[in-house]
Amino acid sequence: MTHPLDRAVWTALTTRRAGLAIGIGRARRIDPSVGLFVAAADRSAASLDDLTALVAPGETVGMIETDAWLLPDGLRATGEYRLAQMTAEVATPGPELADLRPMDDTDAPDMLALATLTRPGPFFTHTPRLGGYVGVRREGKLIAMAGTRLSLPGFVEVSAICTHPDHRGQGIGAALTRHLVTQIRSTGDTPFLTSYVTNTGAVALYESLGFRTRREMSFVTIERY
Repeated sequence: MTHPLDRAVWTALTTRRAGLAIGIGRARRIDPSVGLFVAAADRSAASLDDLTALVAPGETVGMIETDAWLLPDGLRATGEYRLAQMTAEVATPGPELADLRPMDDTDAPDMLALATLTRPGPFFTHTPRLGGYVGVRREGKLIAMAGTRLSLPGFVEVSAICTHPDHRGQGIGAALTRHLVTQIRSTGDTPFLTSYVTNTGAVALYESLGFRTRREMSFVTIERY
């Protein structure tokens, strides 16, 4: 039986994230101002044709699946990366941040600037629309943030965990992640996240926060030609 997280993008875009999805037939993509993920119902020729139609010529999108798909004419892979997909069944206790607060629309420019500097993963102009973001400002400057991305029945993804280089090593990112894990679990959902398997430092940090690798996934960047 297929686990819901094996097809997290497709499931999210056809359930809880459907309001941010653009669809053609048996394919979906997240609004391109929000993210780069695309997915199709299955690997049939009809689904892949619909997927191709969703991507503009010259545009790059991303797929996360258990393994790389054979792409149809019109789409080509520009990179493939292995991800550790991790879930947190417990919330690991730790210190709270007194200056942690929810982010809102007024924070969006600073959130984009911080993500551009630290490169936690794909982050676009309207990525904050995904919601659930919390952050820390000190002396008026946004120095750290984390939020949610994919959401599907039973699971919510923690994403965009980043700290300004001048403030790393203080446990701020860990505290933000613990906060979101506790918040997600309080709703009855299980938190999950992904990290490049080669980023062993990040994987070890997430393990210290209660995450465990469920399985490896394939992340492929795809261009329409």
